[in-house]
Amino acid sequence: MKKSPKSAKFFASHWSAFLQQFKNLHLRGDRFVMLTVAGLINAFGVSVFLYPVNLYDSGISGTAMLLAQITPDWCSLSLILLLLNVPLFLFGLKRQGVQFTIYAVYSVFIYSLGAWLIQGPLPLDVSISSPLAGTDLLLCALFGGLISGVGSGLAIRGGGAMDGMEVMAVIFARKLGMTVGTFVMSYNVVLYILAGLLRSSWILPLYSIIAYAVGLKVVDFVIEGIDRSKAALIVTRNPDAICRALGEAFGTGMTCIPAQGGFSHEEMTIVYFVVNRFQISRMKDIVHDLDDRAYITISEVADVFKLNQDKLSQKVDNQPLLPRRK
Repeated sequence: MKKSPKSAKFFASHWSAFLQQFKNLHLRGDRFVMLTVAGLINAFGVSVFLYPVNLYDSGISGTAMLLAQITPDWCSLSLILLLLNVPLFLFGLKRQGVQFTIYAVYSVFIYSLGAWLIQGPLPLDVSISSPLAGTDLLLCALFGGLISGVGSGLAIRGGGAMDGMEVMAVIFARKLGMTVGTFVMSYNVVLYILAGLLRSSWILPLYSIIAYAVGLKVVDFVIEGIDRSKAALIVTRNPDAICRALGEAFGTGMTCIPAQGGFSHEEMTIVYFVVNRFQISRMKDIVHDLDDRAYITISEVADVFKLNQDKLSQKVDNQPLLPRRK
């Protein structure tokens, strides 16, 4: 049966678009190094602490662990990880992009390889207990969640992902009328309930929830860091002096936005300035010393991509930061 001209044209256009996107990729070697480390760390946390005592990770990884325990021996954890995750990443290729898909598939491959090495060739007995924590479920849950969380966080920082759950959530959540977060949480709840029913024990799913909670916090910690930045919005009538003082005190730049009072219609300036939590008190003192009527709001920032600090310092020293109003 011959393909219709329309379907052939549709396939050709999408294939050419994919090839063009592939040519424009900028894959970085340091990212692959980070993803390699991330995959091995994740494999260590799961294979040494969680899997030996029948605890479960979250998402697709947890699903693979459950399936590996109820299927024949030849259907290993490493094989199921690949079979479940790789199709999901490929299915989300159009939405997530070629570069993310390559990084994510590589991450899962390393994770799967690490799990196979730990459960096979390496001289570690993970058949009935953790070689480091024994059968202590609390220790296994805490350290399994912590270590696998570090691996997952590093994978995200490296531009990839360790689990196809997020891709699955983005694709299906809207169709089901749910948010991504609600979809992920609902999936994990169903997973742990099934694990309890299939294993005839609710202790293991409950400890698995502890591992999940620890891993979730560690992922946030790895992605955002211990010292989260704060964004300050300073509404002032003396922007030149404040910008100069902040630049000299902290050696960083800021952005000035012309503004007008909602009731007074007085001309003012909003200074956008990013600091860490240890600098907030000093920043407030500097601002209020120069403008005691200044209005300051502070909010949390997920991440900051900085310019060269030397260039910013030169701008502070040599250039006016805001044109004076006439």
